[in-house]
Amino acid sequence: MSLKKILDEHTSEEIADALILPVKLTAKQKQEADRQLAEHREIRRAEMTREENLQLQLMQLKFRLEDYVNGEQYNPAFTFGYFLEQYLQLNNKKKKEFAADIQIHETLLSQIIRNRREPNNSFIIRLELHSNNAIPAIDWFKLIEKEKEHTIRTDSALRKREGKFVTGKLQLTV
Repeated sequence: MSLKKILDEHTSEEIADALILPVKLTAKQKQEADRQLAEHREIRRAEMTREENLQLQLMQLKFRLEDYVNGEQYNPAFTFGYFLEQYLQLNNKKKKEFAADIQIHETLLSQIIRNRREPNNSFIIRLELHSNNAIPAIDWFKLIEKEKEHTIRTDSALRKREGKFVTGKLQLTV
């Protein structure tokens, strides 16, 4: 049978299924395979350098941040300050050291971590550069925007307060 005829008659999933032999393991075999995998992973983990470990942790933080900012759910615990503090912890940096690394005052860094001040664009760019572009500035920016979006959607007191300044509203039924 020619390859063209096979490709015309079958989907790529059907072809793959035909080429991969299913393996049925007994409970004992599965347990042994799991043990071997765990053993191999432990050996590999022990062989990792500090740089490799840091890179993996940084990627994990990046993916958590991306998943959160791209997701629909808002979690008040996942603030800019929370992710920034996680970043400092995995870098094993004290606030004073990190503030010196990106040339800002330690007080400003503390205020940002505690969500007392919002980081400006320069700060966000410095984060990207400090991570050697591992966590893009746009991800940090999206995190701030997610917080703002939640505030705008849910802050009824702000709406009420600002409503006093609006006159001549459009007469539309929405």
